[in-house]
Amino acid sequence: MEARWWPRGPLRPPRCSACLLLLLGTAVFFQSYAVEVDVKDATNATCLYAQWLMRFLIKYETNSGDYKNATLSLPSNVTHDGSTCGNDTQAALLAVQFEEGHSWSVNFTKTNETYQADFITFTYNTNDSAVFRDAKRKGPITIVVKDTMHPVELNNVFVCHNTDSIEAENVTQFFWNITLQAFVQNGTIGKKESRCDADKPTSAPTILPTVANITTASTTTLSPAPTTAPKPVENPDTGNYSLKSGNKTCLLATVGLQLNVSQDKPLLININPKTTSVDGTCGNTTATLRLNDGNSRFIGFTFFVKNASANVRRFYLKEVNVTLLNHMNGSVILSADNNNFSKWDASLGSSYMCRKEQTLEINEDLQIHTFNLRIQPFLVKENKFSTAEDCSPEVDNFIVPIAVGAALGGLVVLVLMAYFFGHKKHRNAGYEQF
Repeated sequence: MEARWWPRGPLRPPRCSACLLLLLGTAVFFQSYAVEVDVKDATNATCLYAQWLMRFLIKYETNSGDYKNATLSLPSNVTHDGSTCGNDTQAALLAVQFEEGHSWSVNFTKTNETYQADFITFTYNTNDSAVFRDAKRKGPITIVVKDTMHPVELNNVFVCHNTDSIEAENVTQFFWNITLQAFVQNGTIGKKESRCDADKPTSAPTILPTVANITTASTTTLSPAPTTAPKPVENPDTGNYSLKSGNKTCLLATVGLQLNVSQDKPLLININPKTTSVDGTCGNTTATLRLNDGNSRFIGFTFFVKNASANVRRFYLKEVNVTLLNHMNGSVILSADNNNFSKWDASLGSSYMCRKEQTLEINEDLQIHTFNLRIQPFLVKENKFSTAEDCSPEVDNFIVPIAVGAALGGLVVLVLMAYFFGHKKHRNAGYEQF
């Protein structure tokens, strides 16, 4: 078996100049290495071939009780022990190991006509202090997650250039520029490709930047484009999201989401519910809803139960995290989280509803605007929202001073009327005495 690693060449150009500046600013920190693994059988013929890039975003707890995000990228020096060819009865395995006790593997099974990835196993070691600074939990941590790869016809090569991701247990795995074939027949890599959903065959070919391209672009004089007033961004479409635990729905959410990014200049991004996939976890006292909008934007909402030992228990939104990637090369454009929220508070067993626009301040560079919100992260019954506790009392608080003002106004009117009639009666009485 051979495994070859090399630094990636020039990054593909992003679609906006702001993204390019961000990439240039983080090029050293987020440098990635591509791996090419060529697994051989007993006859020295290729039986499994893979070439890809990947990166991990890991959330961990520190000794102070705070949570931090760590980025783990593949270095130039890795090992590949344990990779196996597989056969009709045994799964093929692609495995790599790197740095201070980190490892990643995926197994493949096949039928008479197709092969597909089954499970991904990722182990990260928080003893790696260069990555996990001040980590509270020490030692290797392993997660296993079901791969979302569709079945691929035997002798076809699976190709996916765009970024894909899988989230589980505080870890987001990002993959891009994948070329893969398991159960290679007769030692020859297939010539027919099976593309992932994210790759659109009709998209224009990407031209890699070269010295000639850059020189031409910098010396060519272009006529200024006509200035047009920017179109206002409409409110986002409302999406319906749910999570299941077994056969039962355990979380329901209806919300329109809009990201307000202000790193370079204000940018409003509407999340399209039609392209958004849902993941997350349900529990007795915590629940997490994770959304992937299909355009390398990932949003997570974490809910907690407070007063867990009291008779009257309530839930609330405690944490929100957002990751924005460049969908062409997987580099992180923005990663932000806030775990100090106390929003969307409602009684356990009820849902929280707010039709008006609300704003969640993640950090100075990012806000999330929500529209037509209704959420129930616990105790969902019969796949339906329970009675809603509306945020309208926040608005209705103005009714009290208005009502008091109206009552005082009415009292003043009554006093004036009493004075007027009393004065008139007094004048009439004076005429009679005269």
